[in-house]
Amino acid sequence: MKLLQNLHHYDLLTFDWCLRRRHLRQLTQVSRWVSKTADGHLYGIAALLLLILQNYPMLTLMLAAFVAERSLYFVLKSHFRRNRPPQAIPGFKSVVQPSDQFSFPSGHTSAAFLAATLLYQLMPTLGWVLYPWACAVGTSRVLLGVHFPTDTVAGALLGLSIAVMTLCLFGTP
Repeated sequence: MKLLQNLHHYDLLTFDWCLRRRHLRQLTQVSRWVSKTADGHLYGIAALLLLILQNYPMLTLMLAAFVAERSLYFVLKSHFRRNRPPQAIPGFKSVVQPSDQFSFPSGHTSAAFLAATLLYQLMPTLGWVLYPWACAVGTSRVLLGVHFPTDTVAGALLGLSIAVMTLCLFGTP
C-alpha cells in the first residue's frame, strides 16, 4: 500500500511539473500536433503502404499486434478505471477533450510504441525517429492534461511488450 501511495505522490509531482510548463503556447501547440500523429491515421497509411508494397507478412504481423494491443488496452482500461486528471484534480481542465473516460493506460502511447517497435523491425535505420516520436506522444498526452505520467509509462510498456511478443510468436517478416 505504501508503494502505491509513493507512486501516486510521484505521479502528481511529475504531472504538476509538466503542467507548469504548459503556459508556453508553442509547447501546447506542438503537443497537440504530436498527439494527433498517434490518433490512428498514420497507422492506416502504414497498413495501406504495406498492402501496396505487397509486404503481406508485415501487414499481417501489424494487424495481429494491433488487435492484441487494442484488446488488452480495453481490458486494462475497464479494469483499472483510473480517473483522468480533470476528474481527479478539483478545478483542473485539460487542453483537449479525451476520447474516453479513463486514463490508465494511455492508448495513444501504447499504439505509438507498438508501431515504433514493429516499424523498427522493418526499417531499423528509422529507429532514431520512431522511438523519440513515441516518447513525444506520451509526453504530449501529459502536457495536454489528459494523462498522468504513469499512464504513459504503462502505455509504453504495453505497446512495447505486445510488439515483442508478436515478433516472438510470428517471427520477423
